[in-house]
Amino acid sequence: MSDILKTIAERTRRRVATAKLAVPVAMLEAHLETLSPCRDFPAALRGKGTRVIAELKAASPSKGVIRTDFPVAELARELELAGAAALSVLTEPEFFRGRLENLELARREVRIPLLRKDFVVDEYQLLEARVAGADAVLLIAALLTPEELHRLTDRAHRLGLAVLGEAHDEAELGMLLDSGVDMIGVNARDLRTFRTDLATTARLLQRIPPERLPVAESAIRDRADVRGMEAAGAAALLVGETLMRAPHPGMALKGLLG
Repeated sequence: MSDILKTIAERTRRRVATAKLAVPVAMLEAHLETLSPCRDFPAALRGKGTRVIAELKAASPSKGVIRTDFPVAELARELELAGAAALSVLTEPEFFRGRLENLELARREVRIPLLRKDFVVDEYQLLEARVAGADAVLLIAALLTPEELHRLTDRAHRLGLAVLGEAHDEAELGMLLDSGVDMIGVNARDLRTFRTDLATTARLLQRIPPERLPVAESAIRDRADVRGMEAAGAAALLVGETLMRAPHPGMALKGLLG
């Protein structure tokens, strides 16, 4: 695990410990029976044409602030109208300037499924995600042992959440293929160096069976990148920075969709 990933994981654990004191597990669980069923995230990636998971992301450790003007509700509506199959909502506050409340805002505005994008290390975060309106969660293989991955995936499924597992190399991909995650994403960004390489993404995508819904993540900038990833077997593409840097993210998304 890279130093930055260790730092994010450590601070996430501290934040979760504080959150548990403020809002105990029992309080979150009390909300579960009042919630509507989750929207079918995997089904949203099985449609015809290019399927994009559009990401609401204000900043990142590698790029700093990406978008200063960040009206979550407006952006969510714009991206849905432009043809996003689903939305990914960053909720990590320190390095990505996300908030759990952004999920709640997006949930009220759109009908497409929502992914909580965060560094999930504790079952408590799955409860938070479900109560805040997520339909799916991200589990990063680099953060977890195989046992933790299985446990968190099982708990997510019992809550009705779909799981997108994320890999950056062959070992992590093998771990995800052996797990019960619903979708498998390959991140082009090496979390040790923050360099991106779509050739690595393409190579790993080709090892994922189509029924596991391969997702290409990061470094997708134009229609040529989209075609390349789809040719490698991607069922969907997760795109954040390219959209968030655009003056009009919806127009940028339409360009990617062709």
